[in-house]
Amino acid sequence: MRTIMLVAGEPSGDVLGARLMRALRDQTEGDVRFVGVGGGEMAREGLQSLFPIDILSIMGLFEVLPRAFAIRRRLKETEALVREVQPDCLITIDSPGFNRRLVQAVQDMELLKIHYVAPSVWAYKPKRAVTMAALYDHLLTLLPFEPPLFEKEGLSSSFVGHPAIEAERNYAGDPRAFRSNLGIPSHAPLIAVLCGSRTGELRRMGPVFVDSLRRVAAKVPNVAVVAPTLPHLKSLVKDLLAPLGLPVHVVGPDAKLDAFHAADVALAASGTVALELSLAGTPAVVAYRVNPLTAMVAKRLIKIRWASLTNILLDREVVPELIQERCTPDQIAPRVLHLLSDSTHRDAQAEAGRMVADMLRPPGDWPSSRAARVVLKLTEKN
Repeated sequence: MRTIMLVAGEPSGDVLGARLMRALRDQTEGDVRFVGVGGGEMAREGLQSLFPIDILSIMGLFEVLPRAFAIRRRLKETEALVREVQPDCLITIDSPGFNRRLVQAVQDMELLKIHYVAPSVWAYKPKRAVTMAALYDHLLTLLPFEPPLFEKEGLSSSFVGHPAIEAERNYAGDPRAFRSNLGIPSHAPLIAVLCGSRTGELRRMGPVFVDSLRRVAAKVPNVAVVAPTLPHLKSLVKDLLAPLGLPVHVVGPDAKLDAFHAADVALAASGTVALELSLAGTPAVVAYRVNPLTAMVAKRLIKIRWASLTNILLDREVVPELIQERCTPDQIAPRVLHLLSDSTHRDAQAEAGRMVADMLRPPGDWPSSRAARVVLKLTEKN
């Protein structure tokens, strides 16, 4: 029986890890054992996480600093687990800061090391490809143009596709029934609101989004709001959106795709969710703001024009982006209103989503299945 250790430090990595675990179990007929670090999704697939991942689910230099000691302690615990278990394979999933340090700490071990989700060397810090090549044996990438960027530095890589495609492919919900179950009239304008998947993001983006939505509601009657979020963030999201004075429905991740397909438009924090909305055909406005000091550092490093993956892949702004100083209610509200009133722009975003879906699916397979096949082939060699 293979023993595979997985380490995911944030919600998106947790989902990715869970799907990979499921595919590995299917392809080995259950002849695989999992250990490591993950969240609720990986727990549902049978992983007993070494510790809760909340401590690792933060981003930004000045957001991480206050938790540095706790993160270092968790790093030592994870290293100790690797040495105790001696897995056939260590798969680190995203969370590059934590996982890079973990793999550096176990470089002395004869251990197959795979990283899932390439760091965005095409956006900033291209020399990270050299660092990755020195640490890992193989890289699983989500984007088709990424493998050559790492292979030229000596790191073998496989494009396995983006998991959001798989989720959309498996969607079999009923948006009308979703609205009906929540008591949302079929004619009511419905806005999906996604303020982020981390507590810090929610507290930072929530007030901006609330003010923006107030301005939208002042001009559009009968607006309703649906806010998909993670289970442990539901109460915080309800509190943040309560001042709106609108019908607000906070739902869990199981209802996320129903919410996307039922919504007329979305207002979303920048991140994976922006791509998920594109793939669902939901017109969106993307907005984001970080700590000003973090933004100052980022501006010096980031070399791309767009934040949304849809815009990056198509090299044009199909999805409106309002980042940092542009992330204000004065700029957000008019763009949401424009999407609600202009079917041409809504249709353009839906068509862009179809184009991106074609770009992000690997030939002849689906992402988690493809990733599992690569992992099993590599472990057989060892």
